[in-house]
Formats: sequence, C-alpha cells, structure tokens
Amino acid sequence: PVIAYADQEELSSMSSPKTAAIGVGASLASLAICAGIAYAAGYPPTGNQLANDATLGPVIAYAAAVSMGIQWIAFVPAFVWQTERYYDLVGSITYTSVTLATLIYRLAYSNTDDLVSNVRPIVCSLLVVVWAVRLGSFLVKRVFRAGKDGRFDDVKPYFAAYLAAWTIQGLWVFLTLLPVLVVNTTSRNKAPFVADYVGWAVWLLGFSIEVVSDNQKSAFTALKTGKWIDTGLWSYSRHPNYFGEITLWVGQFIVGISVYQGGQWIAVLGPVWVFILLNYITGIPLLEKRADEKWGGNPEYEQYKKEVSILAIVPRKQARQISPTSHEAGTVVSLTPQDLEAGPSVEADYVIAAPAQTVKDLSSGTTRGAAQPPASAADVDADSQLTVASHAPGAQY
Repeated sequence: PVIAYADQEELSSMSSPKTAAIGVGASLASLAICAGIAYAAGYPPTGNQLANDATLGPVIAYAAAVSMGIQWIAFVPAFVWQTERYYDLVGSITYTSVTLATLIYRLAYSNTDDLVSNVRPIVCSLLVVVWAVRLGSFLVKRVFRAGKDGRFDDVKPYFAAYLAAWTIQGLWVFLTLLPVLVVNTTSRNKAPFVADYVGWAVWLLGFSIEVVSDNQKSAFTALKTGKWIDTGLWSYSRHPNYFGEITLWVGQFIVGISVYQGGQWIAVLGPVWVFILLNYITGIPLLEKRADEKWGGNPEYEQYKKEVSILAIVPRKQARQISPTSHEAGTVVSLTPQDLEAGPSVEADYVIAAPAQTVKDLSSGTTRGAAQPPASAADVDADSQLTVASHAPGAQY
C-alpha cells in the first residue's frame, strides 16, 4: 500500500507499530488470496496437473509460490540499499520465469506424440515473454532516467510496508498470469480452435496499442512542452496504453476458453484484475489526480477531459451547435442541459448577457437574461429559455 503523508515531519512521526501492522496485514492478505486462487484453479486435481501424481497437489500453486519467492529475495537488497529502481525489472523477470517454468513443465509431461496440442501453451508463453521484455525494459529505462520511482518514497524506510509492496507485486504477477498458467498446466489436449485465433488477434491489437501509445508519450515528453499530450492515440483516450494492456490480457483469456474446466474458469480473474487495478487502484486514479493538480482549472485541459474518453479509444465528443443562424437582441432561445454536456462552452452564434442565473431562476418556461460564459449544464434546466442580448455569430456560450 502506498501511504500519503503531508510532509516529512508527519512521516517521521508515524508510529512503527502502526506501519508494521499495515505492512503485515497487506502481505498476509496477498498470501491468502494467492493460496485461495491456486486451490480453486487446481480443483479438481485430476485434469489439472500433467504429472498425474496426486501427492504433488495443484501444480499452479507452485507458480504462485515462485512468484512470491522471487519478490522476497529481491526485497532484501532493495531494503538494505533503500532502492526501488529494480522493482519493475524484478516484476518482468517474475513474469518471464513463472511462464517459462510452467511451459517447461508442460512440455516435459505432455504427450510428445501430440505436438499440435502444445501450440497453444507455446504461443501464449512466448507472447508473455515478448510483452514482459518490452514493457520491463521501457519501465526500467524510465525509472533510471527519472532517478527514482516516487511511488515508494513513503514506504521504503519501513521494513513491513516495503515488504508488502513487493509481496503485492507477487500477487499482481500471479493473478495477471492466471489464463496462461492454466493453459500451461491443464491436462486437456486440444489443437488450436477458433477461440485461439480470436484471442491471439485481440492480444496483438492490445499489444500494438500499448507500444504505439508508449512511444507517442515518450516522444511528446521529450519535447518538454509542459502540457498534456493530446496527439495520436492520446487524442482519443487519456490512457490508451492502459486500454492496450487490458485488451491484451483479455486476449490471453479468450485463448484458453477451449481448455478451461472446473475451477480453471477462475482464470477470468486475470483480465478482471488488470482492469480493476489500472482503472480504480494504481493506474488511472493516480495519474488523473497528478494531472488535475498540474493543469486543473486550465480551460483547454478541462475541455480535453470533457471531450476525450478516460480509457476506451473512441471518437472525441464534439460541442453541439446551438443555432446556425443570426439573432437580433431580445430573441428567445431554448436550451437544455444536453446542449452543454460537450464541455464548458458550446458553439453558438449569439452572446448571452445579464447576471448569472441558476436552475431555480431558469425554471421551465421562464424567459430571462443569463450569464456571460462560461456556464454549465447545472445552470440550465430542461426547456429553459434564454434571452439573446446581442448578435455575435460564432461566439461561445
């Protein structure tokens, strides 16, 4: 958990027992979640392990253990030297290691005479490796360029809290990889099916979006304009890289549809976890807050937020034209809240004058003067009428 403090004094004054309790609680919760999901994904044991040895238990549980173990080993030097520079690198190494380990297990115990059935786990595993190497190197370069990763400033000094951050990454890796881990450990052998090709196509689409948007952001940041990016894919989504990330893991889940059985359907938690994590926990909320602190109140930025989707890549919302013609002073024009939904201002061909009014003042059927721009949808009730004060084609309201 990343804990925010008002200043360094408050950080120093926080009691060690409280910090330790939070860290220990987060770590234990992560372990419990991993164990529960590993058990569910490995139930019933028959059909969920290729070795056909009941004493082994659910093989997928070993993947969870390796994921956690790598984090704890890396945590020791990270805490001793108080560094977080290798956090993302270790995450990428974990993705690659766990995936290749389960793939080797698959190839070692599967029916070697039926090579076609191994196409699915081989392709899915290679896609994970390609993704992990690409994203890991990108994140590591970014951290070294910045000199640090500010997410860990408040937890690095505390053993339990910093350990929790690494433990949570182990949970993160395991949950995200669930669809691939199930494909690599299931005993069901099937040749590639329609769902496989659909899933791989979806993965390729998501991966392409992520790569292109990351490159566009890097090129824009290098310009040092001091503004938000509003070009390329970023002109259709405020976080297209996250949209691509979610999409590619949905693709991995789709690939496994033809082999899931019993508890293995819990693999759906993979893409669901990525969506929840990026959309509600660590990704978008933190970046949106940071952007609002930097550009909030800027009319152009507020307009950008109104027009551009926060996640999905969709066409921008456009301001609605209130009227295509000119008006004389005193002309009555009817507006609704929907006429102002596109942004803080709406294209119009007249200027509204007089003091600011509220919804109460603009009750249905009332003819009154209204405020000079800007105004919001909250200032206009359904069927309200505003009096045009002067003729000014192309003006904004």
